[in-house]
Amino acid sequence: MEYQVDLDVFHGPLDLLLYLVKRDEIDLRDIPIARVAEQFKQYLDVLQVIDVERVGDFLVMAATLAELKSRMLLPRAEEDDGQEEDPRQELVRQLLEYKRFKDAAALLEQQAEQQATRLPRQPPPLPAPSGPTPLRPVELWDLVSAFGRLLRETLALQPQQISVDQTPIHVYMDEIAGRLRGTERLPLSQLFTPPYTRSRLVGYFLAILELTRRFSVLAEQDEQFGDIWVSLGPLPSETTVFEDLAPV
Repeated sequence: MEYQVDLDVFHGPLDLLLYLVKRDEIDLRDIPIARVAEQFKQYLDVLQVIDVERVGDFLVMAATLAELKSRMLLPRAEEDDGQEEDPRQELVRQLLEYKRFKDAAALLEQQAEQQATRLPRQPPPLPAPSGPTPLRPVELWDLVSAFGRLLRETLALQPQQISVDQTPIHVYMDEIAGRLRGTERLPLSQLFTPPYTRSRLVGYFLAILELTRRFSVLAEQDEQFGDIWVSLGPLPSETTVFEDLAPV
């Protein structure tokens, strides 16, 4: 029995494309399609393992990137006016429009947070941090990438067998929250305990995503591609969770 997952944290293929462009510091108007297509496929492989309900949108985008990649590699016919439309133009237009809306949403959220701090009395400023490099919040796709690496490392060492795991996700959520209560923070990989079956790994990962969405836990890292550290969030963890997150 497999998980069928429909979480609102998966914002769609344009969100993933924009993340790849930002992470690799690529000019949005001059996207290297071949490189981005390969990276997009790596994330798609992980999403297919998780079995996200809306993964079809990502498959369509992967097909679009593959088509653009082939068109970029094929010899281009000479046109009379010497000008040829860039096959990436429509994709760039969609990304630019999506980025404008996403930036506007982020600005509105920032202004809402600033407005919310105008009435309460502010605490005294904290002393300047010293010592190790401060951690930065991670994005959804950082977690997906880390989970993909963990899948490759753990499943490669395990005998391949079909196992049925009907454990509700809220059980994994309670287990993760309980383990974090006993320590300041833990690396992401240590939240996954054996046996390392695919369904069990997916269950833990979805539990982490749901806890992150509820701000019950925080995921941070000190450098790109570095270890992701997970700790309890500022809000109290919920003792009762939605049981409809159980596998169907």
